[in-house]
Amino acid sequence: MLYSNTQGFGVDLVLLHGWGFNSELFNTLVDNYKNQYRITIIDLPGHGRSANIDGGINEWCNEIIKILPKNSILLGWSLGGLLAIKIASKITLSKLILVASTPNFIQTDFWEFGIYLNNFEKFSNTLKLNLSKALKRFISLQTKDKLKLKELNKAIEQYPVTTQALNQGLEILFNTDLNNQFKKLSIPIEVVLGKYDTLVPVKISHWYHQNNIKTLILNTGHLPFLHQDFVLPSMLEVKYNPNNT
Repeated sequence: MLYSNTQGFGVDLVLLHGWGFNSELFNTLVDNYKNQYRITIIDLPGHGRSANIDGGINEWCNEIIKILPKNSILLGWSLGGLLAIKIASKITLSKLILVASTPNFIQTDFWEFGIYLNNFEKFSNTLKLNLSKALKRFISLQTKDKLKLKELNKAIEQYPVTTQALNQGLEILFNTDLNNQFKKLSIPIEVVLGKYDTLVPVKISHWYHQNNIKTLILNTGHLPFLHQDFVLPSMLEVKYNPNNT
């Protein structure tokens, strides 16, 4: 069973976090928007307070779908964005919001907007050596807000991810290409990217633009929603600006 928690009033908004973290990462976002949205946070399988789920991306998404309110807005960060794209290809959503995410994280001969698999493997192996310490250092590079860092560090320590889920998540990140499924989506899609993100290169904004996706670029790294200028893109009419890249 997956852990979820719902707060607020309004249109249903569901938040999916990324690899190695848990839904406590969204606490500030929930506090900021719970008077405008009915927000549901979910711990991914084997993350936070959720049990392990055997299988891969389909099995993970099927468990998440059981929790989703009907016709909700689905926001996914990083790995959560990849899952959100898959979910959007399975059920009806009112909107998809991707934050520092992509249909394919890995660069290939046919996809220039990812990172090399060897580099990604080195990054993930470094994290797994001491995951808690590595995640804390990772977020410390994304925000200087000491109170926010303290809260996130506590959540990382309190709700560790299982080894099974870490390996499953990496398998999904390394081997999933949802480009074709993404292009077939007919719902509104909006994207927020970090200009200095080393995992989702900002040049993917050109590809999103070619596919008529509204894109906002912030002066941040892989955690744009921790940036002081982050606002939910559904509240804005965001236009692509090539000068940001």
